[in-house]
Amino acid sequence: MKPPRFRYCAPDMLDEALSLLDKYGEDAKVLAGGQSLIPLLNMRLAGPAYVLDINHISELNYIETEDGYLAVGATVRQRQVERSPLVKEQHPLLVEVVQHIGHMQIRNRGTIAGSIAHADPAAELPALLTCLNGEVVAQSVHGERIIKADEFFTGYLSTALNPGEILTEVRFPWITPQSGWAFAEFARRSGDYALVGAAAVVTSSLDDHCISAHIAYLGIAGLPLRVREIENMLIETTFDEKV
Repeated sequence: MKPPRFRYCAPDMLDEALSLLDKYGEDAKVLAGGQSLIPLLNMRLAGPAYVLDINHISELNYIETEDGYLAVGATVRQRQVERSPLVKEQHPLLVEVVQHIGHMQIRNRGTIAGSIAHADPAAELPALLTCLNGEVVAQSVHGERIIKADEFFTGYLSTALNPGEILTEVRFPWITPQSGWAFAEFARRSGDYALVGAAAVVTSSLDDHCISAHIAYLGIAGLPLRVREIENMLIETTFDEKV
């Protein structure tokens, strides 16, 4: 399979990329890891006139700790996160989730932000961001927006990104020491798309009462799905052997 013809642009500054995207609008697609866009191009399910490769923009390649969250730049590979001593220590749930994504060759190229922007409801990272009620940063020539996960995913492969915006950062909130977490998914074979999966973070008080619960499913709806009814049922539950 061969992709349709397009103009290739490789800006090395974010301002330049934003200017090009503002100029070309919906005729342009942003390329980071390419694990979603390249297959769509090859199958001719996408036919942009311009492809903007952001991999040369060094200011988008970072993993940083901030007050309240872990910040991951737009060009950070999934494998970078998986191997990062900082992330392993500070956000082990994120590492656990990333290890479920495809095979290592996929994670070597795929980006954290790219998976979020693609918004596949069967993907692991959108479900995790939804579970944690994380945020994304979207930038354009007109400024910056911070969008909560429950507002960002709007439908199947659809997000709240506007034409001319680039998702430049993903923010994963910290998990407190009083919290327990889990992630599980079912796939036919290791590395296959998950048929269904779930991420959960539950926080307890000193007397073992549940004070907050966040649970999100992947693969069962057109977008990552928080199950607030179950979350609310857990609130004030005492964690004992029966539970």
